[in-house]
Amino acid sequence: MKPALSAVPSAASANHDPVTGAGDSIREALQLRANGRLREALEALACPDEFSTDFYILRGDLQLELGQFKEAAGSYFTVTASAPDNVYAQRNLGLCLHRLGRWEPAAEALQQVLKFDPHRDEVRLELGDCLLHLKRTEEALSCFDQCWSDSSRRRAVFGRAVALQQLRRFDEAEANYERLLTLDPKAEEALSNLVSMSMEVFDLSRVQQYSRRLLDLNPKSTDALRQFAALQALDKDYQDAEALLRRLLEIQPDDVVA
Repeated sequence: MKPALSAVPSAASANHDPVTGAGDSIREALQLRANGRLREALEALACPDEFSTDFYILRGDLQLELGQFKEAAGSYFTVTASAPDNVYAQRNLGLCLHRLGRWEPAAEALQQVLKFDPHRDEVRLELGDCLLHLKRTEEALSCFDQCWSDSSRRRAVFGRAVALQQLRRFDEAEANYERLLTLDPKAEEALSNLVSMSMEVFDLSRVQQYSRRLLDLNPKSTDALRQFAALQALDKDYQDAEALLRRLLEIQPDDVVA
């Protein structure tokens, strides 16, 4: 079962402007950044003369843009340690920790953001994802239920379905996956989770139904092929089961099928 996934917004999405009170190194870094020379801009910020929120936020932004999530988290943490009400730094700290799979501290940072700005659905979605990974499923479900914006609808429905599946509220989970498929007929993850959930409750007719829909969407879906092979074996149609397993191993040569 795959937890809700979250998109990675631009580091500049919160419109923080580090020009105010900028020193020479910050001005140089900003100019290099404007010219697309991100690594040189980061090198210009190698040694702070003194503590500066703008310095560490700009350094964090550059590290984030370069995919240096661990280093960026350190830069943003430096800011939040002295200014926990800096929503921009807290938000990007949570983003970096989320990308690093550090669910507990990511959740703490994202909760700080929502304490100051409770109407940010994109933050609430990421918090819900962290809580799913932490097995705090009821809290995750509450997060997804509180997302109301149109832009968050698809991911909120998916997150709600995953949480309900983890809580073994299978009928409600299925209804939410089907709702997601109405919003996005190509939501492969929803069909994949429906296949695994149907197998979990041993509803073979639904396993077959959702596996067929998944294969129609993606003929190379390993989840669907694996479950179809299991169904054929249960029906003692070993020849078809073997053919499906061969097809599966052509797609994933290293896959081990029990």
